[in-house]
Amino acid sequence: MPESIYITGHRNPDMDSVCSAYCYAELKNIIDPDTTYIPIRCGHMNNSTKEAFREIDTIPPKFLKDLRPRVLDIVKEPEERLHINDPVSAVVNLLNHKTISVVPVYDDDDRYAGLISVDEINGLFMRENSTGRPQYAFRAENFGHVVKGRLLKSGDQQEFTTFIMTGAMPYEVSLDRIRELLPNKPVMVVGMRTDLIAYAVREQFPAIIITGYKSYEQVEYDFSEYEGTVFVSYLDTAETIRLLRLSLPVKNILSRDIPKVQTQDLFDDALGILINSEFRGLPVFDGDAFIGTVTRRCFINRPRRRVILVDHNEASQSVRGLEDSQIVEIIDHHRLGAEKTRFPIYISAAPVGSTCTIVYQHFIRYHVEVRPQIAHLLLAGILSDTVILKSPTTTQEDQLVVEALCSILGISEYRSFGERLFSNTMVLTEADPRALVEADFKIYHEFGCSFGIGQVEVNTLEDVDEVKDQFITTLETVKSTHHIDWAMLLVTNVLKENSVLLSTSYPQAEKNLVYKQESAGKFALPGILSRKKQLLPEVLRVLEERS
Repeated sequence: MPESIYITGHRNPDMDSVCSAYCYAELKNIIDPDTTYIPIRCGHMNNSTKEAFREIDTIPPKFLKDLRPRVLDIVKEPEERLHINDPVSAVVNLLNHKTISVVPVYDDDDRYAGLISVDEINGLFMRENSTGRPQYAFRAENFGHVVKGRLLKSGDQQEFTTFIMTGAMPYEVSLDRIRELLPNKPVMVVGMRTDLIAYAVREQFPAIIITGYKSYEQVEYDFSEYEGTVFVSYLDTAETIRLLRLSLPVKNILSRDIPKVQTQDLFDDALGILINSEFRGLPVFDGDAFIGTVTRRCFINRPRRRVILVDHNEASQSVRGLEDSQIVEIIDHHRLGAEKTRFPIYISAAPVGSTCTIVYQHFIRYHVEVRPQIAHLLLAGILSDTVILKSPTTTQEDQLVVEALCSILGISEYRSFGERLFSNTMVLTEADPRALVEADFKIYHEFGCSFGIGQVEVNTLEDVDEVKDQFITTLETVKSTHHIDWAMLLVTNVLKENSVLLSTSYPQAEKNLVYKQESAGKFALPGILSRKKQLLPEVLRVLEERS
């Protein structure tokens, strides 16, 4: 199975984040076919992003709430498998010759039935030696799988639970011992003792095992009136009995009550279940489908998922559980605040308006053709992040890439594409305030202050006053939840190139903002489109002057 590497944008994914993850995964899967690159997102997509993928009939990156190690990372696909009617000897042989702890067992419909290990084998022999005379659950067809010999006659009863009786004593003594076992009729294991064989035939014992012959043709006895099974063993009586005990179907010693774990269960949770159980392994399911097993050996080394970060580089903005993962690449257009890594990694960071611009440049670098569907997503990501190339973050490189993508798509100009993109933006009066504020909320720690800024694009700013109080209350809740000092939401009308800032109270700094305060918690920001290049520098200025 090829190694998997996850490609993720930041925790509150915007168009650029989701599209760059998807498109970079396509490129990496082409240039590195020995590895599987999986695009993911760690948050909910906005309407514009959903529409961009819908337009090209493409499934967006799947949602993955965290990268903490899970059972999926350690599950072992079955190397061997048994059927419920296979003899116990099959388990013994597997465990003896393979470095495996458990073997899955399947039923007649090829469905998982349970697991079996050396513990069940030990339990079988401990039980027969710790009680009275043991009974065994035989399956006649298994005799020939375990004992060297030949089936002479197949009986009407294929499965039966009874004792083993050896025909080694004088006839009368043997009859006395048999009567002690009644009403259970035993399996008779005997040499050519015609007196005992005749008795077993007359009483219709479930099976007769005749020992000591080199060929079944040597057996001269009329079994026409006998309804049971006759098996001729080419081994001596003692060896035959030893092996008969290994002919029992595994279903009779199968552990069926083993706790099940799912592929998405956390590594630590599954480890706890196994440690606190008596079993050597656990069955792993994906929903109702049996996938494989995990054993104690699987938990020796804690797995670390490999991950590529796009459109961000700081752990605080990334997918949860990143600390349990190994970062292998960073593709970004923001300031660098990356965590230390154990090994050297590939970083491609450039002061351009969109991560999708950098991703397109990688397609060109590796001489990989950009499919129209990928061109569509890259163009959507660039126009979204640069506000249709109007944002001050826009560079000449972004403009050149947009021209190239338009050429691939066969469109004459990008503005109508971008305007259609932003026509799917949020309507404030119809939105869930909490979901909207946190959809693209970035937290910063500067000059002794922790603050967060969310941004949302809308079609109109005329309804801001109608929902202002509700959104400021939500910002207060978000501030408390994230334990920060100041929370803001930049509401941007892209097409009109205008914004409004909604803010919680932070007197130490907000009174010094250059923007006009129209009412409590509301500021007018004409011409402001970029949180990163326009609003953030102003916020940092007032915080620095305050300190």
